[in-house]
Amino acid sequence: MQDCSAALKATIPDSVLPYPDRIADRAKYLLWRMVFPGPYTSIRDGLLAIGLIKHEGRQPYFIGKLNRKDIEPFLGYLKTHGFGNHFVAWEDDDEVIGLRKLDGFDYQYHIRVFNDGEVRGHYEYTPESHCLRHLRKIGHEPKPEYFSRLLSGWSNSSN
Repeated sequence: MQDCSAALKATIPDSVLPYPDRIADRAKYLLWRMVFPGPYTSIRDGLLAIGLIKHEGRQPYFIGKLNRKDIEPFLGYLKTHGFGNHFVAWEDDDEVIGLRKLDGFDYQYHIRVFNDGEVRGHYEYTPESHCLRHLRKIGHEPKPEYFSRLLSGWSNSSN
């Protein structure tokens, strides 16, 4: 599996959160627009660096292992299915790239690709909509049927 260079990551557009209908969600939306990427990313990375918060390993929800050695066509395929850069997400150990497909303002499909070809994914609250639920992994679902269809022909989906 080739490394995903910054140039390759730059070919994946950021996912764009839809402007919500509910007033409370609009306030959340505007708050996130103010704190991200600057303060949010800096604070998170600083807390990780000094050990106040920890993030290690890989999150669960194994989907499969890529059949192809070249990640670029796979990322292009995911782009055609509505996935974009998930810039807010933690970066798991050995993660090449994390992408998300938004399902409205409240939910998203999140997929991670690792340098050994492993692919993991789940369905969850967006951090912008329900930050604490997202961080505490409340409501995470594996959605194996969805991801199996998405990765059909790209991976061996044995657990």
